[in-house]
Amino acid sequence: MEPILQKILVVGGNGFIGSHICKLALARGMQVTSISSSGRPYQTPRGHTPAWASRVEWQKADALRPETYEHILPEVHAVVHTLGTLLEDVRYKAAMANGDVLGLVRTFLDQSIAGSTNPLEQGSEQGQSGSYEVLNRDSALCVCESFVSSTPTVETTGARPFVYISAEDIDIFRPLISARYIETKREAEQRIDQLMMGKPDYKSVHIRPSLVYHAHLRPLTTPAATLIDLSATLHANVPSGFPTPSNILRSLGSAFPSSSTSFGSSSPLDSMANALTIPPIHVEHV
Repeated sequence: MEPILQKILVVGGNGFIGSHICKLALARGMQVTSISSSGRPYQTPRGHTPAWASRVEWQKADALRPETYEHILPEVHAVVHTLGTLLEDVRYKAAMANGDVLGLVRTFLDQSIAGSTNPLEQGSEQGQSGSYEVLNRDSALCVCESFVSSTPTVETTGARPFVYISAEDIDIFRPLISARYIETKREAEQRIDQLMMGKPDYKSVHIRPSLVYHAHLRPLTTPAATLIDLSATLHANVPSGFPTPSNILRSLGSAFPSSSTSFGSSSPLDSMANALTIPPIHVEHV
């Protein structure tokens, strides 16, 4: 019996993480379709289109509008959702890709100022298309709901997975990065699991990468990744019971807890402690 040729849909396949998922899926013999707001094939920051991109079926669609992609869902064995944003000012992505240090600092400062004058409250309800709620949560829920409602026209050998690229809570840049970043990720995970209840032919898979880096495609991530990797290595080799910066931060977080929420860590200090002990991950290993 010949193995079934797997076909997957990657939401945001022309992005940083999505493009590598497409590339690796192709290397494993899968058929890949990608949807994005532009529908354009992936290009490197220098405008180069790699050879593998010609083997992906690129389609233009809006994750929040199922009518633009629901015709694809019956034909795929799995869906991988890679959309998301670290900052609501999505200009940071171009700055990261182009190695623009000043541009990156500017977006961090702009977000910090905006956050201090107008705290983020349910961005999707306010119609903010670039908000944490829309990109990190609502887009995933909309695609997932459409996926579990679809009737497959392909042969399957098990439950069809919906893979959500989430994140570890390692935010060392609070309050420059709002706690809503990780909170909306956790909200999405919980609601995806709820959508899967009573659906034995589907399953949810949540991937929580730490800091994702690439020396050439995201050069600004390399210094931070190097320092975090060194810190994680040192913490892993410290004798048990010996005080470490992460232990101290966790103790302080317990002694002076911030207002806790249902999602994410209860204190920025806990988040910083995580960042010191969890090694970064190369984008090709996500």
